[in-house]
Amino acid sequence: MPYPSRPLNPWLHLFPPLLLIVLLLSFEPTRLDFALAELFYTPGVGFIGRHDAFLEDILHDRAKQAVILFGVLAVGGWLLSCCYRPWRHLRRPLGYLVLAMGLSTAIVTPLKALTAVQCPWSLRDFGGAEVYSSLLSARPVTEHPGRCWPGGHASTGFTFFALYFLLRDRRPRLARVALLGALALGSLFSVARMLQGAHFLSHNLWTALFDWLICLGSYRLLLYRPQREEVPAIAAVARRPA
Repeated sequence: MPYPSRPLNPWLHLFPPLLLIVLLLSFEPTRLDFALAELFYTPGVGFIGRHDAFLEDILHDRAKQAVILFGVLAVGGWLLSCCYRPWRHLRRPLGYLVLAMGLSTAIVTPLKALTAVQCPWSLRDFGGAEVYSSLLSARPVTEHPGRCWPGGHASTGFTFFALYFLLRDRRPRLARVALLGALALGSLFSVARMLQGAHFLSHNLWTALFDWLICLGSYRLLLYRPQREEVPAIAAVARRPA
């Protein structure tokens, strides 16, 4: 019999991110976004990390390649589990990992094209040529639509929320480590791109919320097995014929 899952508390896992989404839609943190971006921007020079080799080559390009490699290995492991009997018990966990991480990263490009939000480095406020517009407002007419919401590179870190849900039932301590690691990695990639002027803070926060909900939903669909409620012995006795 499959082992039961630990209780999944919606007040802890689901409602906080949904509440934060409502708050972000109701009170867009434009002032905070601009205040933080201004810390990383020097007029006449640009963003302090715009052409930094470490931020671009290591924390962006190489990090993205490493996550792609991890995903390819997960897909390979899942395919092997479909035909290699000793690995058959790994089919569902690996399938979850592939689905959750795949969706977490795949939604970014379509959303960027749909929303056409400008990057900080493209705005007139930061030496660019485009006019700022909030997420829910109409976009100013331009020949160069933005492609900056939600944060794409942050997703390569926050997609590892999937490891937390993968491990939470059998290895809860390791799951917590995975959760902290995903938060740290996603935050690192977020700050790196903010230093370069590629994203505002809110862009990356939206990415974290999307990735969490995707990983949570995929877990609930593929891995979660609720515990069966035991029937009290007294009730079983009461049902016996006299």
